Amino acid sequence: MNIAIVGAGNVAWHLAKALQKVGHTITTVYSRSKAHSEELTKLLTDAVATQSLDFSAIVADVVLIAIPDAALPGITQQIKVKPETIVAHTSGSQPLAVLETIAGANYGVFYPLQTFSKLATIDLEQVPFLIEGNTEATINRLEQLAQTISQKVERVDSDKRKQLHLAAVFACNFTNHLLGISQELLHNAALPTDLLQPLIQETIKKAGMHNPYSVQTGPAVRNDQNVIDEHLRLLQQQPHLQAIYQLLTQSIQATKDNNYSSDQSA
Repeated sequence: MNIAIVGAGNVAWHLAKALQKVGHTITTVYSRSKAHSEELTKLLTDAVATQSLDFSAIVADVVLIAIPDAALPGITQQIKVKPETIVAHTSGSQPLAVLETIAGANYGVFYPLQTFSKLATIDLEQVPFLIEGNTEATINRLEQLAQTISQKVERVDSDKRKQLHLAAVFACNFTNHLLGISQELLHNAALPTDLLQPLIQETIKKAGMHNPYSVQTGPAVRNDQNVIDEHLRLLQQQPHLQAIYQLLTQSIQATKDNNYSSDQSA
């Protein structure tokens, strides 16, 4: 397929390279920053950088919008495409309907469920792609496109995708923040931050193999109040961390008997 990309950030970077690698042609890359779009096009064979959202004269079967969520509604008011072109966004939280104002276009969602950075190598074959569209033909077309780069392609509507995105924030963003806090605590104690790596790896491994609630360890699940009190004392000079500790402790204690099956479908 011929594909135009709106955006030149982390998601666009990975998608453009992966799609080209399997034989698709990236014809155009749009970014408000000319330098950013040109930086990406240098990695692509035939792509041209542009700062215009008028794609009506561009060769493109699909226009993929890979930009921050907050910018998406404004961008959709400016895009122009040839009739029957598919325009799809890559957002986890934005609904399908945000694209319905694009005149003449079929529209959909092409959401890769992964965290991206330009320098990280990611095997997109293992990344789930969640697909939605305004027509069955659009869904089929986007599924076919996703299946060329991923082995895990699912149809998920906007409401379920929002729930998935919420779960992903807990699994990725909040977990990463807690890992940052743990490293900060070690740094402040003049301890090597890599001491936690084996523990982190084993925790993630177990959580992937079992219901995470069922393998919970630590003073909260054991109701070891002496240890909890001592930890809270150590955090007296950091009340925001103390509040996080208390809230998570309460949540662990409230869910310690939750025996849902991690294999059950949503």
